Amino acid sequence: MQHDLTVFIVDDDPAVRDALGLLLGVRGYRTAVFGSAEAFLQGWQPAWSGALLIDIRMSGMDGLSLQRELIARGCTMPVVIMSGHGDVSTARMAFKADAVDFLEKPLDDAKLIGAIDEALSRARTNQSEQQRRSRSVSLLSELTPREREVMQLVVVGRHNRDIGPELGISVRTVEVHKARLMSKLGVDNVADLVRISMLDQGD
Repeated sequence: MQHDLTVFIVDDDPAVRDALGLLLGVRGYRTAVFGSAEAFLQGWQPAWSGALLIDIRMSGMDGLSLQRELIARGCTMPVVIMSGHGDVSTARMAFKADAVDFLEKPLDDAKLIGAIDEALSRARTNQSEQQRRSRSVSLLSELTPREREVMQLVVVGRHNRDIGPELGISVRTVEVHKARLMSKLGVDNVADLVRISMLDQGD
């Protein structure tokens, strides 16, 4: 179980919120509850990590609208949709917006826990990917202007013998810059260098 992640419950029925909070809390999940989509949006912070458990029919903004608004705001937390009035078209819309699962009320505890665990697993993967990207961007910032120039030519397939004349330096100097920049970035092959270079926005 991933104790550092939170399950955010959004449902306008107090009894449902309490029941879900109790069920998940007893099983060791960290939870936060909100009585409306608007309340969640008002409190939401980009740094929050975990998964969302959203009721689809609520007074005010409904669950699908909340899901779309969060995507528009850049929120990557996985979403599990709940509904007391499930239908195929609604479920399809939820999945098109990348919902992890669509659960019909009354909720089956086993299915609920399975969906939440899948959502938290996705959240952990997303978190790891974001951390990897942030680290790569930080490493790229440590390159000198010349190392950046060499990298940009290497990743488009230019050979050392071609890079040297283009930059007005010797092939040996190109090799030194290439070795240094790959060492700084922690890569040992061009494929990984290409992957990291795609994060480079230049100056």
